[in-house]
Amino acid sequence: MIFPMLLSLGILIVLPAGLLVGIWKSAFKSKLEWLLDVLATTVLIACIFQTANWSSIGSYWRYIWIVLLVIAIVTSWRRVRDLPFRIKYTGSQKVSIGINILLILVFTVFNGFVLTSYSVKDQAIDLAFPLKDGTYYVGHGGNHVHMNYHQAHPPQKYALDILGLNKLGTRATGLYPKDLDKYEIYENNLYSPCNGIVIETRNDIPDLTPPEMDPENTMGNYVALTCNGHEAIIYLMHMQQESVSVTEGEEVTTGQLLGKIGNSGNTSEPHLHIHAELDGVGVPITFEGKFLVRNSIVR
Repeated sequence: MIFPMLLSLGILIVLPAGLLVGIWKSAFKSKLEWLLDVLATTVLIACIFQTANWSSIGSYWRYIWIVLLVIAIVTSWRRVRDLPFRIKYTGSQKVSIGINILLILVFTVFNGFVLTSYSVKDQAIDLAFPLKDGTYYVGHGGNHVHMNYHQAHPPQKYALDILGLNKLGTRATGLYPKDLDKYEIYENNLYSPCNGIVIETRNDIPDLTPPEMDPENTMGNYVALTCNGHEAIIYLMHMQQESVSVTEGEEVTTGQLLGKIGNSGNTSEPHLHIHAELDGVGVPITFEGKFLVRNSIVR
């Protein structure tokens, strides 16, 4: 898991920095070259801004790149504003222009697909947010597979993975610590998102040390319940061992304590997995009318 984490950091830090330095330092010969480079950089950073998980380095970093992009565009324009719009280009310049045009087309289309993740046409179940007293971050969520890998699995379609954020806007102290207590969400109280009935629980699966995972017990410790007025089952997974405080058949009310967030089951680190399922197909959920997607923050 360390290599994917380092690769992610490269995408979040090195790639945007390199793109911005390119705008700042490139010796453009025409406004057209500059414009295409700016557009290619903008659509690439827009893609990273939307689809990357920023909880490792700080959820607010993505806004810094937008500010730096604006500064890079403004300052570089001062260097190119007196240049001709077009010139007679060399072969290497034509290749560079062609690459930028291709990047603009590809990532504009990609960003268009990603924008569909922010809304849903299917009827959603509205719930109360099941966590309190903290700042929470959606690591996976939305209506497109590039924002939410659960979309590729019909029973968990529209599922969300929720992390806690500390004061620095990161999910943990350290890059990928083994100590569970260093994860902001670990042992946080988990509350019922609705009035309903508990239909199933599990409470005996041990919490694992990251990056250990338990594919034999995918859900780990969990609570499954139905909400009044809805047939779909709400699953809340990866709870702490021996923390589940409700039993099968028990009536629960919105805000009632269900247990604590843990790191049990097929999970690489502490988080809350929540989804609604009806007849083997995922159902959209909203929280107080809001459809959450990756990078959404709830306080």
